[in-house]
Amino acid sequence: MKKRLSDMTLEELWQLFPIILTEHNNEWGKWYEEELTYLKKYLPANMIIHINHIGSSSIDNIWAKPTIDILVEIRKEYAIQSIKKYVLDAGYLLMHEDKKRLSFNKGYTIQGFSKKVFHLHVHYEGDNDELYFRDYLRDHADIAKKYERLKLSLWKPYEHNRDAYTEKKTDFVKHYSDIARKAYPDRY
Repeated sequence: MKKRLSDMTLEELWQLFPIILTEHNNEWGKWYEEELTYLKKYLPANMIIHINHIGSSSIDNIWAKPTIDILVEIRKEYAIQSIKKYVLDAGYLLMHEDKKRLSFNKGYTIQGFSKKVFHLHVHYEGDNDELYFRDYLRDHADIAKKYERLKLSLWKPYEHNRDAYTEKKTDFVKHYSDIARKAYPDRY
């Protein structure tokens, strides 16, 4: 009998779900739009400020994990945990929660990745550096390619260690997110 995902160690999960990078796929934008339509059936509109496609799959012409990252910003007057039930009802699994953020995924199975994989990030309105970073890379193809090169250099060494892969990108992401916030002071 196979283990359930919830019974697996982090190391077992990293083996089953390695870092995979692929060339940009124009279908990713369509997958986001389809998932957005789906999510709007479950998420209470009165709680939501914005829903956006973020992450490398939202940036044309760079290699990315074939995962659609979605940022949901909720109004500050709601407890972040109050949206959890709606996201779970939409078929997502809770990955992480704290007082200010929730992370969910969909498309992870005991056999490995589904064809379509989604990560849903729930933050309070204004906690959206991901949007600034995305926009900066969209507007600066040279920096997007620099980010792509960094990710490609980390791929194989950290293929089975998602935390290390993410941590090694942190300084780059923070640096260009800070630049973007200054470049786009009134954007969000």
